[in-house]
Amino acid sequence: MTSQILPPFHIAFAVHDLDAARAFYGDLLGLPQGRSSEIWIDFDLFGHQIVAHLKPGADVEAASRHSNPVDGHDVPVPHFGVVLGWDQWQVFADRLKAAGISFVVEPHIRFAGQVGEQATMFFLDPSGNALEFKAFRDPGQIFAT
Repeated sequence: MTSQILPPFHIAFAVHDLDAARAFYGDLLGLPQGRSSEIWIDFDLFGHQIVAHLKPGADVEAASRHSNPVDGHDVPVPHFGVVLGWDQWQVFADRLKAAGISFVVEPHIRFAGQVGEQATMFFLDPSGNALEFKAFRDPGQIFAT
């Protein structure tokens, strides 16, 4: 991993209810809201731009229909998220637990004591989109094999 500053990524995803998305991403996750219209909302996901686009009738179960086994857990596919700092991840995980979020995969340490040891958690938004937030004990091992 290089020490260069990475440019922010952008991802757009479907939601079935913009008010529910605003409450989830803005209020529950604490992401600042950017521009919006009656059919989309920008959120600042730790410096990255994610955009919830209204898709009436979006299938709220779609993201939870498939999973792959990873280190003893069923990881939902597809999913997206951010790699946080180790301490930042723990504060975020504690905040989500205190808020009573329902986890698909509870916050835990994956690959403990191995190359690529990481803290991870998975949960769904109100439209069924799966999110993963993780942190590497050694950030230099993010792409280690």
